[in-house]
Amino acid sequence: MSHKKNKIHKTLVEQILDQHKIPYQQIIFPTYQDGDVSQINTADGDYPKHQIYKTLALTAKGNGPLVGVVPLDARLSYKKLAKASGNKKVGMIPLKDLVQATTYEHGANTPIGIYEKKGYPIYFDESAKEQGDIIVSSGQIGRSVLVNAEAIAKLVHGKFADIVEIYE
Repeated sequence: MSHKKNKIHKTLVEQILDQHKIPYQQIIFPTYQDGDVSQINTADGDYPKHQIYKTLALTAKGNGPLVGVVPLDARLSYKKLAKASGNKKVGMIPLKDLVQATTYEHGANTPIGIYEKKGYPIYFDESAKEQGDIIVSSGQIGRSVLVNAEAIAKLVHGKFADIVEIYE
């Protein structure tokens, strides 16, 4: 009797990591609908919220979009990100413009995919470097990868900076 292993198709992000020989682990989180937006459910997960990073797409006056990557249990500081990126002010891209700006829907934004498709500057909170392996979206809601923070920062020409306001 043979046991066929259920193989999950690879997302574009996972294919990019494979091409660059960056090791990762596929993770699937359960999802739920919150109004018009799909959300991942990390409440019962095996991973601490501080290891899971959200990818936030922002715009800077005159300089176009940029990306901030911060722990799920933290709040991005617009002031600190503006300073780190050499801008006077940054703000979130409106939800209605998100797919056009990043090619990803809310909840699926990923620093790897956004850099690959759009080339936007990416800023990781410095805690990611200290964390070592972090979890980021792999471009589909509920799909993520556990990957080394410094390896993906190098891949996307990202910078580490103190961009967190407070931990929740």
